[in-house]
Amino acid sequence: MDIGNKLKELRVLKGLTQEELADRAELSKGFISQLERNLTSPSIATLMDILQCLGTTIGEFFNEAPDEQIVFGRQDYFEKFDTELQNEIKWIIPNAQKNIMEPILLTLMAGGSTYPDNPHEGEEFGYVLQGSVSIHLGNKIYKAKKGESFYFTADKKHYLTSKNGASILWVSSPPSF
Repeated sequence: MDIGNKLKELRVLKGLTQEELADRAELSKGFISQLERNLTSPSIATLMDILQCLGTTIGEFFNEAPDEQIVFGRQDYFEKFDTELQNEIKWIIPNAQKNIMEPILLTLMAGGSTYPDNPHEGEEFGYVLQGSVSIHLGNKIYKAKKGESFYFTADKKHYLTSKNGASILWVSSPPSF
């Protein structure tokens, strides 16, 4: 861990100059500067004083949470092919079921469909990347083709079909796939 850099980040986040932090911690500006450049190391007592002035604890300071993955590639996808319904689902965000929304890449083969989903709380959004789909929502059917999107609340039975095949980016909130 780069203690000096982390101290500097906290100081800047709090909007303090080196001089202001030094005054609050009863240290010299030069000492704070040397700490931030890792030219010297503080005693535990001095570090605790500095952290108190920065509004944190020694436990919080040294608790490093792993960086959260933000960008996902093909190697991160989970794929499932359903021969009965003639569709392929790619979960393009791993473990998305634990999130508020769940985006998937859905490929419907010619004559393919999705399982009918019973009414539930939530919302469904889709963007047709290729081909065209029929959106079955309650007792109505809506059509969407490449470049079009669809959105509906999931309070009616719903599913998709495609006569000639389609690829859809589909986002469900909360996750239901």
